[in-house]
Amino acid sequence: MRDTFLSHVRVFEKGTITVMESTTTCRICSSRVREFVDFGEQPLSDAFRDPAATDEEYFFRLAVGVCEECTMVQLMEEVPRERMFHEDYPYLSSGSSVMRAHFSGLARRFLDTELTGDDPFIVELGCNDGIMLGTVAEAGVRHLGVEPSGGVADRAAAKGVRVRKDFFEAGTAASVLAEDGRADVIYAANTLCHIPYIGSVLEGVDALLAENGVFVFEDPYWAEIVRRNSFDQIYDEHFYFFTAHSVQAMASRYGLELVDVELLPVHGGEARYTLARAGSRPVGASVTRTLRAEQESRLTDEATLTGFATRVRAIRDDLLELLQGLAKEGRKVVGYGATAKSATVLNYCGIGPDLIEYIADTTPAKQGRLTPGSHIPVVPHERFAADRPDHVLLLAWNHAEEIMANERGVRESGGAWIQYVPRVEVG
Repeated sequence: MRDTFLSHVRVFEKGTITVMESTTTCRICSSRVREFVDFGEQPLSDAFRDPAATDEEYFFRLAVGVCEECTMVQLMEEVPRERMFHEDYPYLSSGSSVMRAHFSGLARRFLDTELTGDDPFIVELGCNDGIMLGTVAEAGVRHLGVEPSGGVADRAAAKGVRVRKDFFEAGTAASVLAEDGRADVIYAANTLCHIPYIGSVLEGVDALLAENGVFVFEDPYWAEIVRRNSFDQIYDEHFYFFTAHSVQAMASRYGLELVDVELLPVHGGEARYTLARAGSRPVGASVTRTLRAEQESRLTDEATLTGFATRVRAIRDDLLELLQGLAKEGRKVVGYGATAKSATVLNYCGIGPDLIEYIADTTPAKQGRLTPGSHIPVVPHERFAADRPDHVLLLAWNHAEEIMANERGVRESGGAWIQYVPRVEVG
């Protein structure tokens, strides 16, 4: 795969985040993509391993580039979708009370605004366990979730959500259109950025969307990743990193127009983009405001991207030095939250069970397994609650406020939290 995507690579610094020269073709506009950061060989972020397994793990080179024409930030290598999204996909959107409130609130907004006509219809791409569509189903509104991961799709169906187990693309849209007609709303959360073949998805949106309908999607916002130094938002499932500029350019290629941008605090900083058919709706002031802010911050300039790589390298060095020092002192250090993004920080920093005794997580599918690549044991939360660790590495940092409120015992028993976004801090 590397030979397919890279025509030239020159490494300047071995064994760290590297700034590299490379060329590849943008998946959006076919222009030149300039690689600016390389995290080295990484495993599948959700491939939690059976301790008894003897088969080789799948690794790929996690590197990121920016299109010099449409400014889309994107991975340089694509992981086959079937390796990431399958029957045993372990992530559940309903695991956080903050996210449950986030999605139920959005569902009610759709019901009050876009889904008010005669027999309205909403389609969600990547509905996961039905966290958003469950509210729509309870309201008796016609809906469909398109979800390729069978296990979470079954959970959605158990909530009364109508689900189609499939990847969404142009062919899927044609089938849904024939059966259900056009959709007033097409929605995706933390899904569109996962899909390298985004052209086929947008062709499907164009075919399925009602004339005055909206396509709404929310994903990690590149401006926030740069601002927070949250490099672990970069992993196999996140192929694209959107900005208002790149979304505007992408939408125009498929007869769509960016009409609204809403910045969100969830998941460490996301943006919600609303697209409509060109000319069908007024462009909101939020679009102009966001475009101006992005231009002023020079989000995709070479100096900005090189600075990001330099700061991330410092975080890696500081975190590794801290953990190695604690290990020499005989301190008990554990992790909290076996997240998908933790694969990047653990493998890039070279953190294994010699530095982190275990990682506590509430997801049953992850418990009793080992983290991808780094092979740190994942244990139930009950083990963590019974322990008194000296330090806890917070891997689910995007839920820091909620977690620390629930886990006051860490500090009360004399322990301390370790955070690494936006910098390494102990407290």
